[in-house]
Amino acid sequence: MSKSNHLIQPESENPQIENRAPENGSPDVYTPTAGGGACEHLSELLSRVGSNPFRNFPDCVKVRPLGRASIRRDPPQLLVRCGVCRQAPHRLYTCVTCAAVFCHVHVASHPADVDDSDRSLHYIAVDIDRAELFCCGCRDQVYDRDFDAAVVLAQTEAAVIGSMQETPLLPVESTRKRRRVEYKPWTPDVNEQVLIVGNSNPFPSQMSNDSATPEVQWGLRGLNNLGNTCFMNSVLQALLHTPPLRNYFLSDKHNRYFCQRKNSTIVTRSCDNTNKNPVLCLACDLDAMFSVVFSGNQTPISPAKFLYSWWKHASNLASYEQQDAHEFFISVLDGIHETMQNDKGKGPSPGSGDCCIAHRVFSGILRSDVMCTACGFTSTTYDPCIDISLDLELSQGTSAKVTSKKSHKSHKKKEAEPRKSSQNGRLSTLMGCLDHFTRPEKLGSDQKFFCQHCQVRQESLKQMSIRKLPLVSCFHIKRFEHSVIKKMSRKVDHYLQFPFSLDMSPYLSSSILRSRFGNRIFSFEGDEQDTSCESSSEFELFAVITHTGKLDAGHYVTYLRLSNQWYKCDDAWITQVSENIVRAAQGYMMFYVQKMLYYKASEKQVS
Repeated sequence: MSKSNHLIQPESENPQIENRAPENGSPDVYTPTAGGGACEHLSELLSRVGSNPFRNFPDCVKVRPLGRASIRRDPPQLLVRCGVCRQAPHRLYTCVTCAAVFCHVHVASHPADVDDSDRSLHYIAVDIDRAELFCCGCRDQVYDRDFDAAVVLAQTEAAVIGSMQETPLLPVESTRKRRRVEYKPWTPDVNEQVLIVGNSNPFPSQMSNDSATPEVQWGLRGLNNLGNTCFMNSVLQALLHTPPLRNYFLSDKHNRYFCQRKNSTIVTRSCDNTNKNPVLCLACDLDAMFSVVFSGNQTPISPAKFLYSWWKHASNLASYEQQDAHEFFISVLDGIHETMQNDKGKGPSPGSGDCCIAHRVFSGILRSDVMCTACGFTSTTYDPCIDISLDLELSQGTSAKVTSKKSHKSHKKKEAEPRKSSQNGRLSTLMGCLDHFTRPEKLGSDQKFFCQHCQVRQESLKQMSIRKLPLVSCFHIKRFEHSVIKKMSRKVDHYLQFPFSLDMSPYLSSSILRSRFGNRIFSFEGDEQDTSCESSSEFELFAVITHTGKLDAGHYVTYLRLSNQWYKCDDAWITQVSENIVRAAQGYMMFYVQKMLYYKASEKQVS
């Protein structure tokens, strides 16, 4: 970078900046449309050099890994120093008119060192490391639409290099916008009232005749332990009280009698041509569970039929040994997806979230960006997920992965108090785990990816983000660690602090990309198409599955929130607990539901 180079381009043919005046004698002031008009020094500069002086600025921008923009240095290894103190601090500024370089201490005095006639041309500088405008007179950042457009243009050009060879594909259903419709309450007419009264039974009163007896929440029913089946009972309690899933089955969207009559020959993993036994459907068994649990009877039940159906679906896990609750959760959703036919009579891909009720409720889309550290080329892929596994200890391991874990043997044991300590004395939080999940990660030398721009394998940075939020977000905390080298396994007992209300907006792809691109005022590739804009980013906690004890001897318990009251579901025993008990629990799986659910028009209403 030399002083002979200019970062702005006047409109005239003469490379020297002219002091132009319009015919009417008043300066032709160009007012930026996004914040630049608030700075009189920037307005004065633009009035003298003409509109859009930054049209050639993209050539001066260098895009670093993960899209960060800075001013290009020629040669790249050039050490830029302040022209006054000759120091090379982290923050340096260059004048857009004369390209003189100053540190943050001396940049404000630069306009006073030039002639009075040209002083107004030297108030605006550019942050070399961030490619952002800075006013020496206002001593603050200023914004100009043309400048931001030039920077974003350079960033997007660097991001799409080689996109003709590799274009990330999203399911058509996930990118198509649907028109939102206003919610309208339904009131049955006379004929509908007759049908309701003649074909249904009224719910019994939830209040006991004895006023001293506390109110019992509808649907709270214990599940008997059938022999090391606390892993199943804990997950079933969470699924039975997942609001969208509960509303689906209780509104008879999946009728087990119709399903068995219509699909009497559904093929499952364990079926063969000689098996003439009735076909098992996990969705039908779950429908039966909803009917029994919400029947009004509070006597504990034994989910033996559901356990048998799950054994048939996952024959490799069919035993009376303790299993991992997270692996059971993934297996149940997989079984519902395999055996449940789509209501619309079509079979969209699982990534669309419309293939079955399990994916409609729990399915989201993750975005993975891998950027070459040499040239900045970015490879983007999208993957559907039904939960997110998070590392508990931020100083160990790699980024979280959306894969199911190996099963772990454990036995029922008395609940233990979790240790409220973490490695290095830091308190682990769910937000910290999500920050770690979306943090840029430098891949090792043994994980070099083939850069389509460099045409060689290069070191790279990887960053995850959430492109589409599900209706219900399930977070799995990786508490069980297995070391192949040490040939040992252990459980991580560190305490994890989790909020009752969670804002997921910082972890969305739109937020991650805006942070990566320097919070430019312009939209960029992938921003306007973010499907999460159609859903709420505010979530409420409604279920927590905990694991107490050791790896080989533990017990699962579920905490449910119903009508702002927490209940502990310990197999057949259900007790009311306080919020402090829930906060102190050793969370293993946490379920959050969107605070606000948007109603959408059906496909037929979309023109």
